[in-house]
Amino acid sequence: SCPFVDYGVMEMDFTKQCVNCSSEDCYPYATYETKSNGMRTLLKCRDCGRCFSETQKTFMFNVKTPISKIALILNARTEGMSFNATYRTHHISSHTLQCWETKFGGIRDTLLLYSLTHTFVEMMIEGDELYTKVNKNVPPSESEGWTVSLMDRASRFIWELTCDKKEEALFLKAMEQLVEIIEKTDDLTLLTDGERRYSALLFEICHDLLRTGSRGRPKKVLKEGVKIRLKNKGSQSGKPGPKRDKYQTPKPEHPDTKQNIHNSDIHANHKEAQNAAYRRKNSTYRRKTNTYAKCKEGLQRTLDLYWVIHNFVRRHFTTHEVPAVKIGILKSEITLEDIMMNVEIAF
Repeated sequence: SCPFVDYGVMEMDFTKQCVNCSSEDCYPYATYETKSNGMRTLLKCRDCGRCFSETQKTFMFNVKTPISKIALILNARTEGMSFNATYRTHHISSHTLQCWETKFGGIRDTLLLYSLTHTFVEMMIEGDELYTKVNKNVPPSESEGWTVSLMDRASRFIWELTCDKKEEALFLKAMEQLVEIIEKTDDLTLLTDGERRYSALLFEICHDLLRTGSRGRPKKVLKEGVKIRLKNKGSQSGKPGPKRDKYQTPKPEHPDTKQNIHNSDIHANHKEAQNAAYRRKNSTYRRKTNTYAKCKEGLQRTLDLYWVIHNFVRRHFTTHEVPAVKIGILKSEITLEDIMMNVEIAF
């Protein structure tokens, strides 16, 4: 049985809105020929009379490079080619490549908002961290290259992919994103390997008071339908204090939440496999030089680019489907060219 709701699954709506008054009552007004991308259409709004291009507010607005070449270059970046190798091989400037990657940050925000308009019956999310060096060789605790990732197990859809120092602010941002997903999901399970800050922060921002009618302060519990499971990895021999169980429920859960998770299902193996893919497909995670990423902003650009292509364009090799199609956000596949031509960038 499919764990996702059947309604709300549709083709992406590429209806153009007026750039002046946001009206959808627009019609083709004229056509014009571009230098490298063929004919395009001018649209006119019936409400305010404003004319605008069909690529207004999209990635391809004012871009004269052939769209096929841009798609080729961006795909190469998500298949492991480094920044310097990419612009030298494809004969473009480093500034141009940096601008293209930066634009994808806005596309990610738009597609994430679109994804959160859907409703899901059940979701099992694995959380894990990935580390790389940024700017210079510093201890891991001081590096800005810690990447927190939240991935749906069934579809391999990545909900969160953000880098920063391994501090509370990074985990809090991921948990705030998870709360938005919880509001759209009837039954959500979070599985992590050893890191307890996921459960602590989620419990603080996503809990209910269990009122039983008895005297005393109501007990704090997770919201109904939310479950957290933790698998402690490694040996605790030689450490003081009581030994932790291998499988734990770190925070109290609502008594009406279904308890249908077996210990054998409590792991982040799929997320660990995805981390291995990051190391292959993102050059900043590979141990080729002393400095893996020049700055945190550059690392985040590559993560945003990977997020868009992984979730909405590329078929996953295990599910043989695009994650957005598998999870039920899209009815059918779309191309990178469709995204660049039609998805409005969130500024």
